[in-house]
Amino acid sequence: MENLIDVLNRESSEYKGLLELSEKKTSIIVSGNLENLQKITDEEQELVSRIANLEKKRVEVTADIANVLNKDVATLKLKNLIDMLSSRPAEAAALAKVHDELQGTVKILQRVNEQNRELLANALEMVEFEMNLMQAAKTAPETANYNKGAYNAGDTMGVSRSGFDAKQ
Repeated sequence: MENLIDVLNRESSEYKGLLELSEKKTSIIVSGNLENLQKITDEEQELVSRIANLEKKRVEVTADIANVLNKDVATLKLKNLIDMLSSRPAEAAALAKVHDELQGTVKILQRVNEQNRELLANALEMVEFEMNLMQAAKTAPETANYNKGAYNAGDTMGVSRSGFDAKQ
């Protein structure tokens, strides 16, 4: 039981770190700083990897506990385990605390990640809009200027350069 509580505490700590990075990412997305966004994303990948390792360890510990209790590991949930520990209130309280803490952190993390997803979608829409605007300016109509031979000598309105100008 102590192993499970230890693994869950470490997992909760890693999720809190991931939450901090996700909150930092929100302001970076708003500012449009791609270099810092890449750094945060790399840090997030490291944390997610550590969380995956802890999750694997949690599954192993839970399987061991289910085996000892002669329960099906697929149906053994933390809430059930907390209820089973009524004869050991200290362990039950520690397990309930880390369960609630982890659950709360994950809910907040989901909310922040959804907000970041929406911000990124909006940023992509804005980039697409600007690219469409530039494309439309390149295909603007010609002016109605004619030369002596009655041929159209008009210029294209808007941008007359071809290609994408990265400096704009």
